[in-house]
Amino acid sequence: MGAVDGFAQYPPKFNRIDSLEEKIGLPLETLLLNKDAYLQFASGDGACLGCSEKSVVHLFTATVESLMQPRIQTHLAYLDELIQRLETHIQKTLLAPVDISDVSAMSQILEASKDKDLTMADIASQLQQTHRSEPINQSLAQGYDPTVGQIEEPALEIYQWYYREGTLQYGDVQFYGLYFCVGQHLAPQSLPISVDEPLVPRFSSVAMGIFEGHMAKMAEGFKAIRKAELVLNGQYNRAEHEEFFTYFNWHQFTDHEWLLCPPVVALGGDGAMYDIGFQNLSRMMASGKPIKVIVVDTQVYSNTGGQACTSGFIGQISDMAQYGKVWKGKPEPRKEIGLIAMAHRNTYVMQGSLANTSHMLEGFIDGLITRRPALFNLYTTCQPEHGVGDDLGTHQAKLALESRAYPLFKYNPDAGKTAAEAFDLSGNPGLHQLWPTYTLKYLESGREKRMELPMTFADFAITEARFRKHFRKVPRDAWNENMMPLAEFLEMDTHSREGKFPYIWAVDRNQQLSRVMVDSTIVESCEERRDFWIMLRDIAGVKPEAPKEENLEEKIRAEVVGKIAQGLMQLAGGGGDAIAQMVVDVPTPTAAAPMPIAANGEGYMAPWLDTSECSSCDECVKLNGSIFAYNEDKKAYIKDPNGGPYTDLVKAAEKCTARVIHPGLPADRSAKDIEKWIQRGEKFN
Repeated sequence: MGAVDGFAQYPPKFNRIDSLEEKIGLPLETLLLNKDAYLQFASGDGACLGCSEKSVVHLFTATVESLMQPRIQTHLAYLDELIQRLETHIQKTLLAPVDISDVSAMSQILEASKDKDLTMADIASQLQQTHRSEPINQSLAQGYDPTVGQIEEPALEIYQWYYREGTLQYGDVQFYGLYFCVGQHLAPQSLPISVDEPLVPRFSSVAMGIFEGHMAKMAEGFKAIRKAELVLNGQYNRAEHEEFFTYFNWHQFTDHEWLLCPPVVALGGDGAMYDIGFQNLSRMMASGKPIKVIVVDTQVYSNTGGQACTSGFIGQISDMAQYGKVWKGKPEPRKEIGLIAMAHRNTYVMQGSLANTSHMLEGFIDGLITRRPALFNLYTTCQPEHGVGDDLGTHQAKLALESRAYPLFKYNPDAGKTAAEAFDLSGNPGLHQLWPTYTLKYLESGREKRMELPMTFADFAITEARFRKHFRKVPRDAWNENMMPLAEFLEMDTHSREGKFPYIWAVDRNQQLSRVMVDSTIVESCEERRDFWIMLRDIAGVKPEAPKEENLEEKIRAEVVGKIAQGLMQLAGGGGDAIAQMVVDVPTPTAAAPMPIAANGEGYMAPWLDTSECSSCDECVKLNGSIFAYNEDKKAYIKDPNGGPYTDLVKAAEKCTARVIHPGLPADRSAKDIEKWIQRGEKFN
């Protein structure tokens, strides 16, 4: 490991991202191993210790830098080549009338001038006297530098200067930066880029103006390049092209040109975007201008003392939403800005959090590349206002995800016309379940025991001080038959709930099992989060999990064949885990269900996993908990190869740090871009 300017610089081999733009490779957050990407967001931001807002902005700026720098370096190399070609072309064209191939004439000129200094101008002048030549085509000469109409000051060199030097060390003339339109809670000195600090409601509107000016500047450079290319190809015609270039703007940019444009970004909190500045945000999205918006969603107005915000949950206790005999915290359900943004129909939407950084970075990449507005709505724990430890930002984000408090999703209008095509719920645990499950460990009579329990919104809420008044621990001697688990209580109708008291399981400081009663406000909040999850699943076309009937014959066969295969491999000197997993997962061929054969005639290969070599990195389980699971030793195995799409198997193989996941080959090859995914998965089989 080397060090540059006092900062650890990891060798490139540790960053095994094959293609950032295609989102192929190891966990994408390894892009932070690059010093240049990491330092795009420095200190001096004024954030609290462990602030999640800083963390997500840090990842965003690093993603932009990692995407833009390779493009810019390639572009600069092309500019150098283009300028050299243009200079050579100019020289040849201007010297074309001077025929220095006439040996007789050149001999006479040299003989006549042997006693004095001879310049190129003298030679050209005397050759002109002996040879008739055509005058230089001035309209063609203007084509060499069409922006300023002069040969002496090429627009391409000015354009190149903006990239390499500019008038500021950082800023809008250094094109590989980006524009940020931010609130006052983020100090501009933390961002080595152009920053504007308008009034809170005006973030999005100011960004629209900045965008138009920024694109006009980019258009000037692209015009110079396009004109130079036309001149070099002998295709430039001033009369033909002048009108097009006069009105040339970002709508005419090619995909390549668009990717060279650094993004214009509006950054604000939930108050700025959900509430006081929402009308500006809505207008910006309706405009179709491809501005990128980051919403750091803390569910409170953190910058002004922690008042309640419309992004908060039912029962949340904060300033302006206090807890008392009548008022039990925030009474209204959470505003879902992601759904509101989707209603504009032209906006890319990603709701994410630090609970799944790969999902968030993939959303950043897709949203940055698309030539449409993009809204990144990000759950960001505000430790002082939520009442959690300074080091628990990521931990709380994971609980929020697993409890359906803050589901992840993406909406990409480019993916299709139907909701199911455009809407993506991948990244959420237990897609087909109302509530994911978790394992609660506790001690009983000195022995460790475990329970598999549903992770409801209440199981998340109890960990934060902003909800703490809605819970009450019940002494063991007060337990009675009228108490019932919250998950069961939620499934009962109003009449059946009478006389019943919901609780959730918890452990105390001594790891003893305890019951914690839940009040009606938290029950209401759980119902609201559950119903929202049901709505999201319906939009995505995800069906509820159907009860599975256990097939005893198949279960016995799988166990027997697996043990035989493992025993044979051990006799041969191998561990047997991988082969056993392959044999177990291969479907039993029958007359009604023969061995699956792909549409192109190629056979099915079941996925397998080298369980004994698993490093327990959580990537596969986090990606799809229906396909992958941990055994008692926290080693991953394939729980259900049909628990998700083949793409999840390939993604898991790419992200696996131990390289122990093998996606096999899919039986169904009708999915979109399936051949591309098969090709991506080949090197892992």
